[in-house]
Amino acid sequence: MNTLALTGACRLTDLGVIRAQGADAASFLHGQLTTDFASLRLTEARLAGFCSAKGRLMATLIAWKAADDEILLALPAELLAPVLKRLSMFVMRAKCKLSDASAELPLWGVAEAMGAAANEGPVWSRQGDAIRLPAAPGTALFLTPQPSPALPVLALADWHWLSLQSGLPWISAATSEQFVPQMVNLELLGGVNFKKGCYPGQEIVARSQYRGTLKRRSYLYEAEASATPGQEIFHSEDPDQPAGMVVNAAVREGRSLILAETKIAALAAGSLHLGAPDGPLLTPQPMPYDLDVDVTA
Repeated sequence: MNTLALTGACRLTDLGVIRAQGADAASFLHGQLTTDFASLRLTEARLAGFCSAKGRLMATLIAWKAADDEILLALPAELLAPVLKRLSMFVMRAKCKLSDASAELPLWGVAEAMGAAANEGPVWSRQGDAIRLPAAPGTALFLTPQPSPALPVLALADWHWLSLQSGLPWISAATSEQFVPQMVNLELLGGVNFKKGCYPGQEIVARSQYRGTLKRRSYLYEAEASATPGQEIFHSEDPDQPAGMVVNAAVREGRSLILAETKIAALAAGSLHLGAPDGPLLTPQPMPYDLDVDVTA
């Protein structure tokens, strides 16, 4: 893998923030998203998914508690309006006000090259105003509204590359309602709680986990070409139908690092290609986490 180990701060213009405020903010989100908000503390953050009734991810979000009655949700800016509108439909009598807080809380990505130490410390923890994200190889990653002014400027393309090296999936407009959470490894990153109560799509998400073997996962690849979310990938031995779809891609110097949902069976032999059976070759890269971990126990 073309691994980066950089230090710097990048204004994440592609992310926005939803504020959930009120005495019922945590309980409301607990009943709508895939993770546990009932036990969320001020020192923690959560990765979460917002699913359709069919268990398909409409968005992925990073959530943290800003105050006892206030939770903030970071998500791609292009999805903020539709997600805010849909969540608002279910507030009803709950004491929870949802609003767009993006203008008040501009988000920055902070990278700290730390060698092996980047893998130390709790993921999804809140350290002051900073949220610790899954680490990229050799680099600790944080989300914050207030980076240190002493940090060098980090290019957005470099941040996207680092974020993808951590294996963190973001659902975009191009991929909304394409995947159940397990297809993008959401539960492996703590984004699904299988012991909490119901939420939209919960039955289908649980069935995917407990019945049979998962047939699709997301893997990292590199390609000598530019890739975009929603682009199909094809297998050399089954060219008549797609073998998967690009979830996220980062492009640097004409190369792409790609997180793509892929048929697990397609990894046994042959080759994978971007966009068409004779498209650019996808070269598999090591994943930063174990794809065989049992998170249901």
